[in-house]
Amino acid sequence: MSLDFNLPEDAEEVRQKARKFANDEFKDEIAAKYDSEEHYPYELRKKAFDAGLVRIDNPWGVLLTMEEFCRVDPGLGLSILASVFGSEMLLLYGNDEQKQKYLEPVLKGSKISGVAVTEPGAGSDVAGISSRLDQADGELVLNGQKMFITNGTIADFFYVLARTSPPPSKEKRHHGMSLMLVEREWPGVSVNKLKGKLGMRATDTAEIKFEGVKVPRENIVGETGKGFYYVMTFFNISRVYVAAQSVGIAQGALDELLNYIKNGGPRANEESTQFVLAESASKIEAARLLTYRAASLVFQFNPDPALTSMAKYFSAEVANAVTDSALEIMGQRAMLTRLERLYRDSKITEIWEGTSEIEKLVIARTLVKRAMQGDQNAQ
Repeated sequence: MSLDFNLPEDAEEVRQKARKFANDEFKDEIAAKYDSEEHYPYELRKKAFDAGLVRIDNPWGVLLTMEEFCRVDPGLGLSILASVFGSEMLLLYGNDEQKQKYLEPVLKGSKISGVAVTEPGAGSDVAGISSRLDQADGELVLNGQKMFITNGTIADFFYVLARTSPPPSKEKRHHGMSLMLVEREWPGVSVNKLKGKLGMRATDTAEIKFEGVKVPRENIVGETGKGFYYVMTFFNISRVYVAAQSVGIAQGALDELLNYIKNGGPRANEESTQFVLAESASKIEAARLLTYRAASLVFQFNPDPALTSMAKYFSAEVANAVTDSALEIMGQRAMLTRLERLYRDSKITEIWEGTSEIEKLVIARTLVKRAMQGDQNAQ
């Protein structure tokens, strides 16, 4: 496997533009306000769209913008970029009518999308969902409950994964699921905003209930029964974005620690502090390179699931380790800086889009499978 990869020619220009936007717009008092009040930043989202910073047709641009936004404030950065959450699924598998009705308004910034997959009893185990889409009197009726859904109370519609037929066996639980477009204002859809989260408080998170929701057949995305595969393809894409979130958070924490040292922090000259600086910078660079390598394959439509999981898992660990180390050195002073938010925001990167434990299982199983295939090819 070749290890060569190159960023697009405009990568540095996009990075600088995103960094300037974040530094100009995510002022500490603004970030603190949205964090404490848990309100969605509609005005900042509009400004980002107007600046051309939310474009899924430029995935490298989204990834670099995600990194730079989260370097300054993850809650605000993710709120803005996640307003197009799930769009890749419709772009890849939707028909022209669905794209015109649902995708185009989202990409223009006039509507917001959400992805409703996680359930109270099925988080990283997507195959364990219990929501159902059944036929009743010639109509498709959706019933179920989703939990921790980003954009839950503000999205105009959701990409919902539900079971449309029983699985053929325990080994094939992922069969018989379909992806559909469900509008938030339809009868039978109810949302409940979840407040008091540890971090990412500017993002909107909700519990959603579907009770007898009638879904038009034309709102089924792609082929019936293939929904699990569509969602897994999307996770391969979104996981590199979460890795970029983590890299940004870690870099932001290192920025705060360096600023503390520059301004005469009392532990600045200690050898242990110097070790933390060296270790943190090295980990961040390793996470960044791993993320970019995984992303390069994803963006070439040739994803390596193991590499994607490595990037997501390792970068999340780095974000949590660097914020923790910086907090220990700065102590109480950190409570008066954005490091306090970065510390809280970092934890979720180990959980959403597949927990670190799930990522490790993906990596290990892929390695074993390749080893077994290598033995067979050698025979």
